[in-house]
Amino acid sequence: MYGFKFDHGSVPMPVYANHNLDNGSKESPIDSSSSSPSSGMSSDSPFPNAMLKYINQMLMEEDLEEKTCMLQDCLALQAAERSFYEVLCHNYPIPAGLNHYYPDDDCNSSKGTIERLGEGSISPSVDVDKVRGRKNYQREDVEEGRINKQLALSLDDSEQTEMFDDVLLCKGENEDSPKCSLNGNSAQHRQIKRGFMESLTQCAQSVAVNDQRTANEMLKLIRQHSSEFGDGTQRSAHDFANALTTRLAGMGAPLFFAHLLSNRTSAADALKAYGVYVLACPFKKMSNFYANKRIMELAEKATTLHIIDFGICYGFQWPCLIQLLSAQAGGPSKLRITGSSSHNQVSDLQKGYCERFNVLFKCNVIAKKWETIQLEELKITKDEVVVVNCMHRLKNLPDDTVSPTSARETVLKLIRSINPELFIHGVANGTYNAPFFFSRFRKALFHFSAQFDIFEATVAQDDPQRMMFEKEIHGRDIMNLVACEGTERVERPETYKQWQVRTLRTGFKQVPLNQELVKKVMDMVQSSYHRDFVVDVDGHWMLQGWKGRIIYALSCWKPVKN
Repeated sequence: MYGFKFDHGSVPMPVYANHNLDNGSKESPIDSSSSSPSSGMSSDSPFPNAMLKYINQMLMEEDLEEKTCMLQDCLALQAAERSFYEVLCHNYPIPAGLNHYYPDDDCNSSKGTIERLGEGSISPSVDVDKVRGRKNYQREDVEEGRINKQLALSLDDSEQTEMFDDVLLCKGENEDSPKCSLNGNSAQHRQIKRGFMESLTQCAQSVAVNDQRTANEMLKLIRQHSSEFGDGTQRSAHDFANALTTRLAGMGAPLFFAHLLSNRTSAADALKAYGVYVLACPFKKMSNFYANKRIMELAEKATTLHIIDFGICYGFQWPCLIQLLSAQAGGPSKLRITGSSSHNQVSDLQKGYCERFNVLFKCNVIAKKWETIQLEELKITKDEVVVVNCMHRLKNLPDDTVSPTSARETVLKLIRSINPELFIHGVANGTYNAPFFFSRFRKALFHFSAQFDIFEATVAQDDPQRMMFEKEIHGRDIMNLVACEGTERVERPETYKQWQVRTLRTGFKQVPLNQELVKKVMDMVQSSYHRDFVVDVDGHWMLQGWKGRIIYALSCWKPVKN
């Protein structure tokens, strides 16, 4: 097939070995059904048990199986706001090969007992030689990683048990954690991967010029060898084939939003899948760790700390900060959190932890589009130390190609008018935001190939939570950016260099990195994660990635004084 041959039986299954015998070569994969958090951890660590135990507590909610993913709720509302009602009411035929992707019935979840995540702390390791001093990041091909799909939950303070603590509270760094790595880098595997990417690229070229005959022939061949149950390469090809099929049929936006409205994945299933990602990947945890430590530097001089969090979602970041505040010399600062979220349950979660750790707390949730928020709605007072936090979410705001009035510029100007002591900006680094379909497709193919490769290297293939995450997170993102255009395409990442230009232009200056914290992040990733995870520095940016491809970047900013 176009210069290469698929053979399902030719690639041997990986061999798992005891990590204590060979640090970093062949290690045990993550198994979400058997992992458990360890104990005896210090207060400096952000992970991995902290976030996992938070997820476990959420899974104990009695009505969690009835709740739906927060992302689905938000995008469904967005569909309604954009007058998709008439489109969704029509009976559009589902393209061949997509029936399983757009099921007729809602996703049902078992009502039985939900197994606890995190019965062991499992984290891969990093080769220090590959983490430090490595600058060949292929910056033209780097794409963003999207893991920030959140779920809508309500939390009862009485249910905040020990399980909850292990997810949210700060734990120690020196855990005896099995490291994870699967041996999937054979020459044959690389050849198969290269063949898939070449065929998908050729197919996208045919789709771009509406050559339906050639595109359908290639899709048929690709589908013969791709599978949602195969290895990472086969799964990635499967999702891209679905998206190309939908675009070729001319029904990208209607099917995408119809799927969101009809295929209501339960919050319990999606949350368990996110827990596997937390075990396997350090990106979110390292960003939260660095940000919280920088906030604590300011909290030392604050009587009231006001955090304005754009995209707070579940608030995974804040219970650990609350615990750190409670240990302040001279007593904790008062804490105010203003969050932009469509769900009020977030404030209940933070309130419960503040009461537990004797931190005075007040929360203000603003359920509005970010670009429509007014300064007075943030209720800032003169005696507060204000920090603005935004982790990897600005990429979903409309950019300059959607509207002459850029929502991104509007939000940055709002943050500038807040005049915060610190603006912490986590960027989902990506180049697949081109207005032209084929250019965007090629960049996205490289990016999501890396995303699937992370799971292939760290999580067992038959893990049900891995499959759920790949389908509901990566699959949905691929469908949106390939099949949708205009305002319906919500995946619009930019590189951290582009965000640097935007932010400087708005009237900010960068704050130098805390090199001691960066070194600690490097050490934690080196000791606890797969060796191909990368942590590095470029100017005042802390970079995180996989095999040299930058996926996330983080930097701190202050307004320029007039």
